[in-house]
Amino acid sequence: MRMPSLFLIALSALRLALAAESATPAPRPNILWVVSEDNNPLLGCYGEPLARTPHLDALARRGVLYRHAHSAAPVCAPSRASLITGQSATTLGSQHMRSEVPLPEGLRYYPAYLHEAGYYTSNRAKTDYNAATPPGTWDESSARAHWKNRSPGQPFFAVFNFGSSHESNLHERRPLQTDPARVRIPAYLPDTPEVRADIAQYHDCLATMDTQIGTLLAELAADGLAEDTIIFYYGDNGGVLPRSKRFLYDNGTRVPLIIAFPDKWRHLAPATPGAVSEEMVSLPDLAATVLSVAGLPVPDRFDGRALAGPARQPAPEYIHAFRDRMDEAYDLGRAVIGPRYRYIRNYRPELPDGQKLDYLWRMATTRDWERLHRAAKLDPIQSAFFQPRAPELLFDVTQDPDCVRNLAGDPAHQTVLEQMRAANRAHLLATRDLGFLPEPMLRRLAGDRSPTLISTHGADYPLADVLALLDELQLPATPPRERLDAALRHRTAVIRHWASLVAGQTPDVAPALLPLLDDPDSAVRLAAAYALLRHADLPAAWERMNDALQPDRSPEERLWAAHALTRLRPCPPQLRATLETSPAPANELLANYYRRLADSLLGRVTAPTPPRGK
Repeated sequence: MRMPSLFLIALSALRLALAAESATPAPRPNILWVVSEDNNPLLGCYGEPLARTPHLDALARRGVLYRHAHSAAPVCAPSRASLITGQSATTLGSQHMRSEVPLPEGLRYYPAYLHEAGYYTSNRAKTDYNAATPPGTWDESSARAHWKNRSPGQPFFAVFNFGSSHESNLHERRPLQTDPARVRIPAYLPDTPEVRADIAQYHDCLATMDTQIGTLLAELAADGLAEDTIIFYYGDNGGVLPRSKRFLYDNGTRVPLIIAFPDKWRHLAPATPGAVSEEMVSLPDLAATVLSVAGLPVPDRFDGRALAGPARQPAPEYIHAFRDRMDEAYDLGRAVIGPRYRYIRNYRPELPDGQKLDYLWRMATTRDWERLHRAAKLDPIQSAFFQPRAPELLFDVTQDPDCVRNLAGDPAHQTVLEQMRAANRAHLLATRDLGFLPEPMLRRLAGDRSPTLISTHGADYPLADVLALLDELQLPATPPRERLDAALRHRTAVIRHWASLVAGQTPDVAPALLPLLDDPDSAVRLAAAYALLRHADLPAAWERMNDALQPDRSPEERLWAAHALTRLRPCPPQLRATLETSPAPANELLANYYRRLADSLLGRVTAPTPPRGK
């Protein structure tokens, strides 16, 4: 009886051991996420002759370098919102800078999936996601967050953000290490000492950033973790000189991206060490990619694709980018980006690129550029920044990286233009782009809910009809008057809003616009007043502007009205009194933008504010 008993005990022990082994999760790679701010790929590994970036160049030699990586937006918060959610911010309604809209119920940022799978998730330290961070995203998000704070043996996902290349580093002149005489001046900028000094200082900032990243990578190696860690390095958006960050041209969205796989995890890589990928990449792809290399499923709601790991997908023909309100300056533009051509659709073509924007004007280059413009000392390419824009732009970036030669009217490029125009429309409809609802109307309809709840509500937001209207009214040299008149009388407020803005470019349409000053929708009233005041000094239109600035109006309505006034100077005394006495908007993130506009309209100097770090 003793032998069978021992046998059964041994068999039971073996079964328990096998069960424990099968229950032990497979090992996962550590992931180090290195982010730099506001920089194009002006690195040695990308061929920049003035670069002093030995650490990132070395990382590229053992990783995969992506030549065509772009941010979803040319500015930080909307770009980061798109990356952290894996979806375009235009789908979520968070495309406006620092709009802080509510998120859809149940939406999780991608680090939450890693956290749930057992990763220690840390962020040092910038968030700036244009929305609140849901619980369960980070184990720690602070200036001291580090992989060293995890439990022994726990895999980590650690983000380190470097602000040494942020545009604020060009607000004051520093001693230069880069020779200004050697820098390249983009075709759209004047060649002045201030411009050369800013470009040289920017190269110095990138050298500092590289040194800081080198220190972090050395720390990883000193901790014995280099062979267990996949390293992602990327820039959060393009920049930082004027007409790059915040703008949809090539150097506004093009960013560096390097992914390095150690030997242990080389099987997850899409190419061999030192490879240069020509695939089109959008930064929201990184959310899907990091889950893929961690062995986790990619949620269906993600817009991006996995670049590596078992969930890797083929590259698309085009990627897309967006531009909406940039700080206090409203705009609406969309870009379609391919390896050779870039298409930009300007839906507010009456607005110049060079709208006065407080933070951008703190750079010496911008002020020097404007000074020469006012003195009529710029050539046509350089002065275009301060002029109204064409509704459609098409650039061959292989021949024209500065994007100064518009090919949209060239018969030889009509096929490309039509293809990219169609790709833009298809993308806007597929993603239910919320940018065509003016921000005051968007927030009023959404209330305290996520704007995604109204994106498919055809009665309030017939997006296909809006896009068709704008193409019919903006693309022909002479818009069809009957179509415009019918749109001004349309039952849907957003149609009337856009028809009013277009009518502002047609001086003889005032009789059709006047009834809209009493429209039931405040955004329509504002658009009609703005359109009328572009051509005539009408007291009733000024009164509508004054109404919108009152303290009981929404922060978004007041901001929209104040921005419109900057295009309608000079401000009449009644409105100046309102701007003097009315408090800033209740929304603290919009308050500073409103203050900047009010100060500008009143001829006051706005006090500097530090960049938003979290």
